[in-house]
Amino acid sequence: MNSSGSVGISAMKPCCRILISCTNSSFFGYPPRKFTRFLHNLSKLHSDSVQSRRIFGCSCPIDSRRSSFSGSSSNLGQCRAFWSCCNVVGIRGGSVIVNVASDFRSHSTSTVDSNVNDKNFERIYVQGGINVKPLVIERIERAEDLGIEGVSSENGLNLNIEEFKDLTEVENSRKKKEVSEIEKEAWGLLRNSVVNYCGNPVGTVAANDPADKQLLNYDQVFIRDFFPSALAFLLNGEAEIVKNFLLHTLQLQSWEKTVDCYSPGQGLMPASFKVRTVPLDGGEGAFEEVLDPDFGEAAIGRVAPVDSGLWWIILLRAYGKITGDYALQQRVDVQTGIRLILNLCLADGFDMFPTLLVTDGSCMIDRRMGIHGHPLEIQALFYSALRCSREMLTVNDSTKNLVMEVNNRLSALSFHIREYYWVDLKKINEIYRYKTEEYSTDAINKFNIYPDQIPCWLVDWISDDGGYFIGNLQPAHMDFRFFTLGNLWSIISSLGTSRQNEGILNLIEAKWDDLVAQMPLKICFPALEYDEWRIITGSDPKNTPWSYHNGGSWPTLLWQFTLACIKMRRPELARRAIDLAEKRLSVDQWPEYYDTRNGRFIGKQARLHQTWTIAGFLSSKILLNNPEMASLLFWEEDYELLETCVCALNKTRRNKCSRGPARSKVLV
Repeated sequence: MNSSGSVGISAMKPCCRILISCTNSSFFGYPPRKFTRFLHNLSKLHSDSVQSRRIFGCSCPIDSRRSSFSGSSSNLGQCRAFWSCCNVVGIRGGSVIVNVASDFRSHSTSTVDSNVNDKNFERIYVQGGINVKPLVIERIERAEDLGIEGVSSENGLNLNIEEFKDLTEVENSRKKKEVSEIEKEAWGLLRNSVVNYCGNPVGTVAANDPADKQLLNYDQVFIRDFFPSALAFLLNGEAEIVKNFLLHTLQLQSWEKTVDCYSPGQGLMPASFKVRTVPLDGGEGAFEEVLDPDFGEAAIGRVAPVDSGLWWIILLRAYGKITGDYALQQRVDVQTGIRLILNLCLADGFDMFPTLLVTDGSCMIDRRMGIHGHPLEIQALFYSALRCSREMLTVNDSTKNLVMEVNNRLSALSFHIREYYWVDLKKINEIYRYKTEEYSTDAINKFNIYPDQIPCWLVDWISDDGGYFIGNLQPAHMDFRFFTLGNLWSIISSLGTSRQNEGILNLIEAKWDDLVAQMPLKICFPALEYDEWRIITGSDPKNTPWSYHNGGSWPTLLWQFTLACIKMRRPELARRAIDLAEKRLSVDQWPEYYDTRNGRFIGKQARLHQTWTIAGFLSSKILLNNPEMASLLFWEEDYELLETCVCALNKTRRNKCSRGPARSKVLV
């Protein structure tokens, strides 16, 4: 349930007693016990008391012929008995309207219980779906304002005025509980970006700028882009759209996909999809809606999205954690979908490393930027997806080998990234003194890295107490650029050690002017310039220095930064970044990205009303206000996993495992 400052509508399975929650488990300023007593007192008021109707502003009586949980109107302001003693009709405008049902005693407990699980009730409860706006407590009418000194009933019940005075605490904290204007605007824009398929919400478009005449593929639903939207809806208690998205994209997994008569591996998830209207044959004016996926055959560069399946698995786990609906994970088709993605990622190949070998443009950086090989972003998402899969896979005879393979890969991958991708001042000093052309299993410089590869900017840039995971590692090549997404997910998934995770945030704080400046956060640092830009990007006019993927600032990274900061108990860093973004995003019409080294200009080709910018901001605000929700989305260290060495060298004459010398510092 949503526990942010506003009271939101939840699409989760409703409770028959209390269907909304407030900050600190209180309601209108009442602690739980006191509020329960208050409701109990209200239930004892005489049902036809004119005085009680005047006190609570009853404006719509409940039809005595209806059961307490029935109704068909889409107006949430109409009467519905959510409690067994009184009906909270609405919390809108300037007052709380509570209706004491005059005939409630004629309804038995069995009637209520029998309707709680009825599908009609669920349909009533979420009537309006994602178009239902969050309810906001703005003002509570005080009893003295109504001229009431006390309330009595013929049953002898006395409601002391002090109990009503407690409600005025909400008035004193109204500004804290009220959703800000920028958040209201963001929610409106997010809801307007929703895409419906056969009458049901299935995702959000990438951008929804009404002034944009050249939509390209920004009118499609991207798996990667939808994640922050899904998170915002889940945190606000609206799970229907996320469930629909997960199931419909799962159906697309088995879609026939070819590029020049060649088909990629089974299990590939699409980069995006679009809802198209197709006329029916032989029917005048008749049509049907179809989902049209893009697996990369229409994308720039024609690159298959490696990260789509990884994001899908991570979102599936987040859906279960937040909603408690673990039944979705256990469905046969969903379990099959997980296995297909894992089989695709874990397939045997020529590679000697546990990292995934991918080409340029296969992730968030979907253009040529010199990240081909083993980019950190893919490895961090891969590690996260493996941890999710290990939690969700049903273990049986058909999956036990797959589970074992997942555990083995997790062990090898965590070691590989922690040992070879990590750089700090100490590590750079080691690389500076590397010997090259080493042969044998005892080599220190295993990847034959030449010390001259250390860039000049890095020598003075690295902070004394900070560090980070480099962007890529291949034979004779280390990409020393700082890639924000991969480093943040290394924190979130515990791919890095606690010391390394702390070092990443130390570095971001120390280099705030470079990585955050006037708009969080740089997608990578530094930018490729001059001949390096021309050679590596192919003179890409969109990825010019300090623009787009080449050192541009992407506000959507806020929610991942917030999640990482909360995990490491440093929320002040996230709050500082959110405050920066909040000053500009609405004024600048929620752009996709920002340009220049300091992030001062709106991106030269940035779309406005970019959905994942909007959703990333909303998710960041909710997570920061509800850190207990954030704890459902990250992972702590798995020491048992790290102690497992899957090396098979001890079965051969070459019985020296290369993990031995490094184990002590890797497990710190």
